[in-house]
Amino acid sequence: MTALASFTFVRHIDGLRYTFARDGERNGRPAYRRTDGNVWCVWSPTDGWHCEIADGLVTAHPLNSHADEPEPPTTVWRSFKNDRSYLYDLQPLAPEA
Repeated sequence: MTALASFTFVRHIDGLRYTFARDGERNGRPAYRRTDGNVWCVWSPTDGWHCEIADGLVTAHPLNSHADEPEPPTTVWRSFKNDRSYLYDLQPLAPEA
């Protein structure tokens, strides 16, 4: 199976989009970095799939998902930072022709 090359998080409340692109591996799984900043979507044995910022602070987790999928699950994700929280849909991007 080929890992996702890129995907987008689409925020439920307003449709805001954040695109992530494959950028190496972490813990033996693909790692993805947000194309406009230093936010990572990665897998770890302790946290499963999650998003984190530069200092390792976890800022999002998938909902309704097993923690051990081979790539980020295409489900609803919940972000949390300070006093804010949003729901996002993870949507794979079609490969470019």
